[in-house]
Amino acid sequence: MADKGPGLTALGARGGRAVALTWRAGPYAASINLVITVLQGLLPAVIASLTALLLTGIQHPEPSRPDPMLLVTGIAVAGVILVVLPYLSTYTDARVRRQLTLVVQDKLFAAVNRFGGMMRFENPAFLDRLRLAQQAAMTAPDQVTGSLFQIVQGTLSVVSFLGVLIVISPIMAAITVVAAIPVLIVQIVISRERVEMMWKISPRNRRQLFYQMLLLDLAAVKEVRLFGLGDFLLGRLRTETAAINIAEEKVERRSLLFQTPLGGLSAIIAGGGLLWIVAGAVRGDFTIGDVSIFVAAVAGVQGALSGIVSSLSQAHHALLLFGHFVDVSDMDSDLPPVSDPKKIGSLKDGIELSDVWFRYTDDGPWILKGVDLTIPSGQSLALVGLNGAGKSTMVKLLCRLYDPTKGAIRWDGVDIREIDPADLRTRISAVFQDYMSYDLTAAENIGVGDLAHIGDRERIVEAAHKADAHDKVTELAHGYDTMLSRIFFQGEDNDDPEQGVSLSGGQWQRIALARALMRAKRDLLILDEPSSGLDAAAEQAVHDKLREYRTGATSVLISHRLGAVRHADRIVVLAEGRIIESGDHDELLRLDGEYARLFNIQAANYTGDFAREDVTS
Repeated sequence: MADKGPGLTALGARGGRAVALTWRAGPYAASINLVITVLQGLLPAVIASLTALLLTGIQHPEPSRPDPMLLVTGIAVAGVILVVLPYLSTYTDARVRRQLTLVVQDKLFAAVNRFGGMMRFENPAFLDRLRLAQQAAMTAPDQVTGSLFQIVQGTLSVVSFLGVLIVISPIMAAITVVAAIPVLIVQIVISRERVEMMWKISPRNRRQLFYQMLLLDLAAVKEVRLFGLGDFLLGRLRTETAAINIAEEKVERRSLLFQTPLGGLSAIIAGGGLLWIVAGAVRGDFTIGDVSIFVAAVAGVQGALSGIVSSLSQAHHALLLFGHFVDVSDMDSDLPPVSDPKKIGSLKDGIELSDVWFRYTDDGPWILKGVDLTIPSGQSLALVGLNGAGKSTMVKLLCRLYDPTKGAIRWDGVDIREIDPADLRTRISAVFQDYMSYDLTAAENIGVGDLAHIGDRERIVEAAHKADAHDKVTELAHGYDTMLSRIFFQGEDNDDPEQGVSLSGGQWQRIALARALMRAKRDLLILDEPSSGLDAAAEQAVHDKLREYRTGATSVLISHRLGAVRHADRIVVLAEGRIIESGDHDELLRLDGEYARLFNIQAANYTGDFAREDVTS
């Protein structure tokens, strides 16, 4: 749900946090800005008052009046200060903004990094909020603080000018102030509508970004060109952009409809006041100085009140948007907290899944249904089954990226929900089916598998050898220091750029495997389709090395190519979230069940010896 109507208390609390972030980012620059704000609020009234005294003294010179030259000097000095202050303010604003970017960026992404699992990242509503939070993080604190400073400046201007205006005409002062109230109300209403609109169009913004990325993404360009998808995607992009524009236009039209007559009202009040005081001056009731300061005071009060209203509207809008930043940055982990986490040592007995049920949402289908499974320490387990059987979901549960909906997973008898997730994951290494291709050097792509040794080139090379990636890496222009990217240059010299290198799918898969093997001597190795992108010879070579590496280690292997899992100590067949068969390769062939059927189909594809019913069943 969108945060449609926070009360004054909530808005005040957000404002306090925004100001605190700004002061934490740049206390000295922010303090200087506050002083500048006070001076900018008072100096216009000071200059207007000195000018009125000067004009009156010229019109009616008297010995008791201030020396005109002294007044001119004062006006000149105040004017110079008023001219210089904006430049100083621009510098301090920019300084605060740069420092503030670091603070809010750290706060937001540190909060996201606290999420122990991945549930929220698969929730579209959260992704919308996260996008708005990221937008607010870069703009809202600065906008809130800047608006508050503008309100302070405007208030000082209003108070100083009103003091002059009240002396001349209390009624005119009251009318000028009252006329600003409807403008303020309209600005706040429009601001709320604008934030509500941003929330409603957020899914369209994400789709707009998605289509933009597809049109520019190197990974998509082959299919986009081959299938002629460019115009199709561009049409989708235009549709989303047009819908966003319509929603924004609706709010802007309402703003124009209400604000135009209110602006006209302010102009009428100023014009009426000017007629009144000029008529009085003609009658001799007011001096030229009185007319001068009245005009300056009316214009100053109206301008300041307009600025205050605009700043309040901006602050209100920024605070509503800042709520998304506050919500995300205050979120706890999506995994239940462990008050007294239990320590675990190296895996001795094994990992046990006890009556594990899982589904991604409370009303979603069950992905795993009462799975009972033991992975003995030092043995290899293979998970096989058709797409959607629940294999990759089981990997997520083993890594505790999710918790079971029902049942438990135990590590040497300890429920993994009672273990600190970071402690558990230091004992696991994995190659995921949807592995990452980082825009980093080859060495860094491997080294991030174990950050404690990312600078250990010898260890990185060893991991590359185990994954059969070393020879390919050494053939690259800069070896392990080659940038594996098409969006970044090899170095940072834009004057002499050297483009990075793009690897094939199979080569990237070897790099991902080397990354997993970088985490040497871990208790559990998970290999989810580790060779799906390799040719037959390369796949055989990789699996031969992996079998050697897995000897005596606890491992879980997932593969649709059953020849790759036949040497596992135990093979488990999943179907519709349940274990339907279990045993080693020979046992499952003798059982002549689902595993035997799938294995025979794959074997027949190589020998050409298969029955039609095997293919169609």
